[in-house]
Amino acid sequence: MSDLHDLECKPCRGGEPAITDSELQRYLREIPDWTVISDEKVRKLTREFRFRNFREALTFTNRVGEAAEAENHHPLICTEWGRVTVTWWTHAIDDLHLNDCIMAARTDRLV
Repeated sequence: MSDLHDLECKPCRGGEPAITDSELQRYLREIPDWTVISDEKVRKLTREFRFRNFREALTFTNRVGEAAEAENHHPLICTEWGRVTVTWWTHAIDDLHLNDCIMAARTDRLV
């Protein structure tokens, strides 16, 4: 199994297959703090990060934003006092793609 941190995000413009449930289970072992949710039948990866104050939460939000922009793959980010919730999924396929797992792993390293 490849380390998600070492994999490269590849552009997903639609038409690519979503990751299978068995692939997802394998990847989740590398990103155990992430949860799979289903929002209107769209699988998504989500995680809440805790911080001491709003400034730290905002700094983290900006780091995630920079990483997302570098890969042209953008999450839903909710920034609150002391808390940031990041949710990854691939809009072009309305499901999870390998890129989402890669970006979740990279997000973990930004804390």
